[in-house]
Amino acid sequence: MAVHEPVLVVAVVDTPDRCGFAYGTLPGHPVSGEEAFVVSRSPDGRVTPTLRSLTSRAPGGVWRYLFPLLLVAQRVYRGRYRRALRG
Repeated sequence: MAVHEPVLVVAVVDTPDRCGFAYGTLPGHPVSGEEAFVVSRSPDGRVTPTLRSLTSRAPGGVWRYLFPLLLVAQRVYRGRYRRALRG
């Protein structure tokens, strides 16, 4: 099953000690909000991933009624992102 999830990158972080990006959802996305993925390196060389989500119900469409299930799916994928970033 494929789900159409249109987004727009709204910010890019590119400094010597931090890199990442944030995107915002566009009309037609199952939810409304923004998500950010940033990786930081501390002075001692430790690398820390940061994942942030601001999510609300889509303003319309069938996905609006499935919002509680979408939040569960978001948590599952967030866990997968964390595991991938930890290597």
